[in-house]
Amino acid sequence: MQHRPHHHGILMLKLTLVALFWGGTFVAGRTVSQHLPAMTAAFLRYLVAAVFLVAAAFKMEGGLQRLTRSQLLTTAAMGATGIALYNICFFAALAHIPAGRTALIVSLNPIMTALLASVVFSEKLGSRRWTGIALALFGAGIVITRGDLLGTLHDVSQSLGPGELLMAMAVLGWATYTLILRKAGQTMSPVAAITWATLWGLLFMGAGAAHELPTIAWAEQPWVVWACLVYLGAIGTVVAFLWFYQGVQILGPSRTAVFTNLVPVFGIALSALILRETILVSMGVGGAITALGVYLTNKPTNKPSTGAGKVR
Repeated sequence: MQHRPHHHGILMLKLTLVALFWGGTFVAGRTVSQHLPAMTAAFLRYLVAAVFLVAAAFKMEGGLQRLTRSQLLTTAAMGATGIALYNICFFAALAHIPAGRTALIVSLNPIMTALLASVVFSEKLGSRRWTGIALALFGAGIVITRGDLLGTLHDVSQSLGPGELLMAMAVLGWATYTLILRKAGQTMSPVAAITWATLWGLLFMGAGAAHELPTIAWAEQPWVVWACLVYLGAIGTVVAFLWFYQGVQILGPSRTAVFTNLVPVFGIALSALILRETILVSMGVGGAITALGVYLTNKPTNKPSTGAGKVR
């Protein structure tokens, strides 16, 4: 099927906006994390997302797909890892470290996914991908240590605090979710898989947030917190996913995944512009090296793609 240049341009714009929206989640998340506990923030984000995702499932597919026992377990695992674990750690980390720094750590998601795929599925990475992984980890090391790699060897605590460790857990959660999504994609549409995973994650986070909700002074929360939660749930999750999925359908997973390299760029830029965060030289240098490593790791081979795509 041929797509006219006008439609192709609109799709490119949408995918660029997806990266912008995801970059904005770090700013919104940082704002929310200063006012609400991590579990509650994660629950409210996905409460908003669930409403829109269920509506999208009914509009696009006529309702929610009925699941087999295996599919229930698969989507529950997705909900536990990519929805609950990732988002709880995401908000908890943002309570400790700046949004721009968090965005750069999250850019390691494809690297962790490739490493896990190598271990779990025995995928052969090859010399180019191993080089990319090494570069990405080196770049991340520059970012995390603020350029003082040698100093960190003497005192790890000066670079690795609670925020960095929480984001490492978030990255691990997302990489695990991505691999589980491959299995779900064999028998379910991405919309159905993501919606069911969101409902499972909402259940898990709701159980965890139950003791927090009655203790929060809701009337005292500023309007910007509510605006950020709506943005995180509706724009940063649902709209971004649907547009990204559209890109995967038309361009394929590899070409669409290239746009995710813009996420840390937008995350840092928005953090500096909106939150007035300082952009360190180590962030620029380390971020560039990490981006190169991610590119080499994700660069498509000459073999045809058989996957359903990486859906963030």
